[in-house]
Amino acid sequence: MVIPFGAVALLVIPMAVGIETTLLARIGPGLFWAVVLLFGVLVTQRESGAEGPPQRDLLTLLGVDPAARFAATAIANTILVLVFEVAVGAIAIVLYDPDVVGWGWIALVLPLVAAGLAMLGTIAASVTTGLGGRGALAPLLIAPIAIPIMLGAAQATEGLRVGAGILRWVLVLAVVDVLLMLAGVLTARPLEES
Repeated sequence: MVIPFGAVALLVIPMAVGIETTLLARIGPGLFWAVVLLFGVLVTQRESGAEGPPQRDLLTLLGVDPAARFAATAIANTILVLVFEVAVGAIAIVLYDPDVVGWGWIALVLPLVAAGLAMLGTIAASVTTGLGGRGALAPLLIAPIAIPIMLGAAQATEGLRVGAGILRWVLVLAVVDVLLMLAGVLTARPLEES
């Protein structure tokens, strides 16, 4: 459902910056990551919002560990965000024709970004559920914390475009993912109780 909106966003953005092909090829990867952040948040919120109080109560009665629930939701969100990234990425390649070398690295960057956004969205959904279900606050929580993820993704893509090394940016993404995983697992039970 979100993929068509992401595609429309990629179509509309050139209207604001102009349709000069060299400019679009240069800034296209950054625009792609901006769309991934904006719509990736929606993907994670829709998936996390599907679990209401009755479902959580049932899982608690069944003895499902909150950390396991966090992991399962984060994995499901990761898959959804990754599918979104691939679909919208194909559209961005067609529209912007970016000059990127080392496409193999993108196969590593996409899942790292998807996992980071998914875990961040899952944590934010748990926090906002504890605030009385104010899901509209989740994007406000996610956007500032997602800065290292978006910075790592954009810099890795730019490094590929200019032929520079991107290992440090891949490591930034991996470290952020590990920290988010630890935060999600360690806060799962306290957030459930709030």
